[in-house]
Amino acid sequence: MMTMFSLTLRAARRSSLTWLAIALASAGAWAQVTPSAPRSGGDFIVAVVDSQPITNHEVNARATSLAQQLRQQTKNIPPRAELLRNSLERLITEKALLQHAKETGVTVENEALDQAEQRMAAQSQITVEALHTKVRAEGSSVASLRQNLKDQVTLQRLTERNVPSRIKVSDIEIDQAIRERQNASVNTNPDIELGHILISVPEKASTTEVATLQTKAQTALAHLQRGEDFARVAKEFSDGAERDKGGLMGLRAASRYPTLFVEATKNLTVGDVTLVRSGAGFHILKLVTKRASHVVTVTQTHPRHILLRPGGQLSQTAARAQLAEYKRQIEAGKADFAKLAREHSQDASGPEGGDLGWVSAGMFVPEFEEVMNTLQPGQMADPTISRFGVHLIQVLERREAPISERELRDLARNSLRERKFDETYQLWAQEVRGRAYVEYRDAPQ
Repeated sequence: MMTMFSLTLRAARRSSLTWLAIALASAGAWAQVTPSAPRSGGDFIVAVVDSQPITNHEVNARATSLAQQLRQQTKNIPPRAELLRNSLERLITEKALLQHAKETGVTVENEALDQAEQRMAAQSQITVEALHTKVRAEGSSVASLRQNLKDQVTLQRLTERNVPSRIKVSDIEIDQAIRERQNASVNTNPDIELGHILISVPEKASTTEVATLQTKAQTALAHLQRGEDFARVAKEFSDGAERDKGGLMGLRAASRYPTLFVEATKNLTVGDVTLVRSGAGFHILKLVTKRASHVVTVTQTHPRHILLRPGGQLSQTAARAQLAEYKRQIEAGKADFAKLAREHSQDASGPEGGDLGWVSAGMFVPEFEEVMNTLQPGQMADPTISRFGVHLIQVLERREAPISERELRDLARNSLRERKFDETYQLWAQEVRGRAYVEYRDAPQ
């Protein structure tokens, strides 16, 4: 079974946004202390961080990359001069952090670097070999690519080591967050009880039959509107499973009722009745009870997967191809997912047919969870790469489930920690930078 994935790593995945925030936040300070901004064209040293130089070429390349990120996010792109200043500040902070990582013994093994390269290729849906070809065609080198990836992984590990311990969340903050969540739940998911009378309509009913059944439903509704007993009318007219219980469906959170029923009754007052149509037939609904609920629920997913771990004679490309073939066979009805998982999956869940049980948010690594969350019940994703290997993921079910008081406090604490992550990160990064020697250099005349 895959391990729990910590908040720190989830938050660290937002590093690109964090860097952007740092760069933009420091733009004003840069304008005050630098004699001149980097400029397009020509290569020369624009700044030195401790003993590490930053060249004009690096700044321009980073500014171009930053502009592309902003364009993809459909955000306004600042003037080029501002991008250059922001990019220089970003590079200065990175150099300071990388130097700090070196001093504190943060290392990146080749295996981790290989995995980062594989994930990069997978995001572009190409092989590592194709990625290398693309890099060379763009005028760069594989060595440069791997060095950049190494820097990224180093910065991520440095962040994981230093930032989470600086984030403080008090019991008072947790209590307030819980109250806010409960108040939101009261407004969006009250406890309700509905009375239900079903006049079922056969799948291939004729127009005449439908009209007859609609008249029957309207007759039952008229009885109720005259004040007759709901249980008696349900017993006389209903085809529903609740008929012998007086038509009552039980008190439960609104989210546990069909969406059609909730939408049809949301504006009713207690005691009111209404008539709606669905594919099953005509439904007479009565709002019996409605009260605020302080039960907090979370969305849970029931997935299963087949895991192949590249290594030895099994390459990542071959693993993806094999799982793609499994998917094709399953979708064609020629193979059974659970049987394939028992025979081939290299995860501890294999003997259980790949079944991972009911899980809440944050239980899996982000690359797995992000794909899982895009699937509807019954859907399978294309092969997905994570640090554990290559997965074929299927979602079986999804539900809203109540959580215990302890789980609620943990949820609130983690939410608050994640909310505070960026601010804490920026303060820490600026502290590290403040201890570094930074020398700005004028452009040659």
